[in-house]
Amino acid sequence: MFGWFKSRRRRRLTAQPFPVAWQAILDRGWPLYHCLPAPLQERLKARIQIFLAEVRFEGIQGFAVTDEVRVLIAAQACLLLLGNPKADYEGLRSVLVYPEDFDSEWTEVLEGGVVNEEVVPMQGDSWDFGTVRLSWPAVQRGTRNEDDGMNVVIHEFAHQLDQIDGAADGSPHLRRPDRYAAWQHVFSEEFERLQDQVRRGRRTVMDEYGATDPAEFFAVATECFFEKPRQLRRHRPELYEELSIFYGQDPAAYGERKNEE
Repeated sequence: MFGWFKSRRRRRLTAQPFPVAWQAILDRGWPLYHCLPAPLQERLKARIQIFLAEVRFEGIQGFAVTDEVRVLIAAQACLLLLGNPKADYEGLRSVLVYPEDFDSEWTEVLEGGVVNEEVVPMQGDSWDFGTVRLSWPAVQRGTRNEDDGMNVVIHEFAHQLDQIDGAADGSPHLRRPDRYAAWQHVFSEEFERLQDQVRRGRRTVMDEYGATDPAEFFAVATECFFEKPRQLRRHRPELYEELSIFYGQDPAAYGERKNEE
C-alpha cells in the first residue's frame, strides 16, 4: 500500500512543470547536462523533482542552502539513476552541505589491537543511515569540470548505491543476477591492476584514490565512467562494459566533451 501512495505522489510531482529557475541553474551551472541526449535530460528533470521533494537539505556551520545548491547536487546524484527506472536511493533522508571541507573522525584497529584515532579533512562522505555530507566548494569544482573524472557528488552517491545491500564493499546490488560472476571477476582484476599501477607510479585513467579499497574503486570508477567515458572505454573496456550494464547508460555515446579525447 505504501508503495502505491509513493508512486502516486511521484506521478503528481513529475506532472508539474519543471521550474524555469531550476532549468536556468542546470543550463548555466552544469556543463555535463548539455552532453545528455534530450530524452535523458527530461528524465533527469523528473528525477530532480522527486529527489528535492523527498530529501532534506541542511546547511551546516551557517551555510545557506539555495536552489542552486539543491538543484546542482540533486542533478548529479540523479544522473546515476537515469538508466534504470527502478533505481532509487533507498533510505536516503538528508544531504548536509558544508561551507568548506570538514573534519571527520576515523578509528582504525591496527595489528595487535592498537586503536588509531585521527581527524581527517573530507570533501564528502556517505553513511548507511541515510545521510550524505558534502563540501560546497568541492561540489562546485566537480560540477564545473565535467571531464576530469573527479566529482564528489557522483562519488558519494555511488557509495549510496553500494550501501543499499548493507555493505560498502564495491559490490552493489545488481538488477541482473546473472551478472554477479562477471562483475566480481572484472572488478577484482581491475582493482588489482590499478593498485599495481599506483605502486609503480604509472599514469592511470582513474584517480589513484580508487586503489584504496574495493568500495573506493567502485566510486572512483563511477566518476570516471560519467566524466571520462571515452577514455575509460578505450583503456578499460571490460570495466566500462560492466558499469554500462549496471547504470543502464552509455555515456561514451553522449555529446561531445571539450577535453575528453
